[in-house]
Amino acid sequence: MDLPERLSACTLCAERFAATATAHRPRPVVWFRPGARILVVGQAPGARVHASGRPFTDPSGDRLRDWTGLDETTFYDRDRVAIAPMAFCFPGYDSKGSDLPPPPVCARTWRAEVMSYIGAVPLTLLIGGYAQKWHLGPGRVADHVAGWRAHAPTIFPLPHPSWRNTAWIRKNPYFEADLLPALRARIAEVLS
Repeated sequence: MDLPERLSACTLCAERFAATATAHRPRPVVWFRPGARILVVGQAPGARVHASGRPFTDPSGDRLRDWTGLDETTFYDRDRVAIAPMAFCFPGYDSKGSDLPPPPVCARTWRAEVMSYIGAVPLTLLIGGYAQKWHLGPGRVADHVAGWRAHAPTIFPLPHPSWRNTAWIRKNPYFEADLLPALRARIAEVLS
């Protein structure tokens, strides 16, 4: 069995997920192939992605595609874009309805093998704190994103594309004025 098949069959967190407010079963969302030109590293699938089995099939995905300038066909072309979050399953909600963090055991178990399987990519998008901490080290998301030039053109740290970050985006006009145009230009370059 190859890596995507083994990962798709993972039930490592079955007991953990059964104990959440959502009491769901694991459903790893595996969306990558070797040779992709762009690697998207997020946190973990949300409830809508858990239901669809396809990454970023939610308003955050719409916003992320807008940020990147990628249409759905290109974004979901596994030969061009690999999507490998820090956890491959929806972690569930707590008793207050808030998202649970990605279980660290997922990254400890799968991350090195997934990264080796995908291979070197010319562009990596690090979305949110969990991805940035793993790949860039400790620090606040705001600081990693503000320091994006130190990592470009191979890595672009991004805030999560959730509506919850709309106020942050408004308070940081450089994000839309400087970072996003540079990101779109780099994407066009690596996909040409």
